[in-house]
Amino acid sequence: MPIKIPKLLPAREILEEENIFVMDEDRANRQDIRPLNILIFNLMPEKEKTEAQLLRLLGNTPLQVNISFLRTATYEAKNASRLHLEQFYTTFSNIRNRKFDGMIITGAPVELLSFEQVDYWDELTEILEWTSSNVTSTLHICWGAQAALYHHYGIGKFELPKKCSGIYAHRVHDRSEKLLRGFDDEFFAPHSRYTDVSAEAIKGNEQLKLLSSSEEAGPFIISSLDGRRIMVTGHLEYDTATLSEEYARDLNRGLDIHLPEYYFPENNPELRPVNRWRSHAHLFFSNWLNYYVYQETPYKWE
Repeated sequence: MPIKIPKLLPAREILEEENIFVMDEDRANRQDIRPLNILIFNLMPEKEKTEAQLLRLLGNTPLQVNISFLRTATYEAKNASRLHLEQFYTTFSNIRNRKFDGMIITGAPVELLSFEQVDYWDELTEILEWTSSNVTSTLHICWGAQAALYHHYGIGKFELPKKCSGIYAHRVHDRSEKLLRGFDDEFFAPHSRYTDVSAEAIKGNEQLKLLSSSEEAGPFIISSLDGRRIMVTGHLEYDTATLSEEYARDLNRGLDIHLPEYYFPENNPELRPVNRWRSHAHLFFSNWLNYYVYQETPYKWE
């Protein structure tokens, strides 16, 4: 089934080239079906790339999904076109009285700041509180996961000796968890961050379950007991070349950065990386949409 997105959204052309079924508002309105309403709070600097990455995964299930994009009202993104934001995004004041079946809160390049130093922290905490009663299940990614763990559960983050960047092996801890249904015992996923959270603090919190982790990259998939909050510390949504592009960007900025680990063949940045996480990325998003959103959300929100 298709995802419904704005007719002129630039990601539409990318998705159609990949044979992902998309439809615009006109066609969707002619279908007698209850679609899932998914809100994406996109805090990443390159908005259009993140849109395409997430929509690609959300569009590969049998469920019809309506997508809305949310931006900050208290902070103006420096790397995004104002026209793009005004045309395709809304602010919290416009949707605070709505209910959503699912929501995604992305990462953001602010992890070396304390949470309270982030310009839009107050706005984000208001939205995090709102999700508790207005969203069936919220998926938090990377810094978005750390923000949720801190705000909802009091679990802070700590700075790593060097950036965690690369493709790391992960183990599944609970094979009965529906979110990980169909996962291999060991699977790979990208990480790209300077901070981490404590596995011991997660395990010691009675409201949380640590579903998957990596010996090298730490905790990976964390869930609240009721599945209404899913925290993922890495980036299953990343394209094959995303870590390569980030590495080149950091080099151009003059940062003391190392090669992403287990990523370039023969550790040679001139060679094209091999994608080893795509199938589990699709499986993860499909499981989340099916088991935690579609099967849990009310047909009609009261």
